Amino acid sequence: MPRLARLDVPGVLHHIMILGIERHKIFRDNKDRDDFIERLSVILPGTNTSCYAWSFMSNHAISFLEA
Repeated sequence: MPRLARLDVPGVLHHIMILGIERHKIFRDNKDRDDFIERLSVILPGTNTSCYAWSFMSNHAISFLEA
């Protein structure tokens, strides 16, 4: 069942979860995690988005973002 659309309101904090399909790994090693952080460091300022916290495990990633 699809999720409800996120509120697109300035200043709202979003809890974002990225999960591997059937809990498969989304990061193979620390290089994959570093690449993901590097991409975020480019994308977030360009979209005027703040990241307050993140946690990366091998099969999922969690972040708290404010746009």
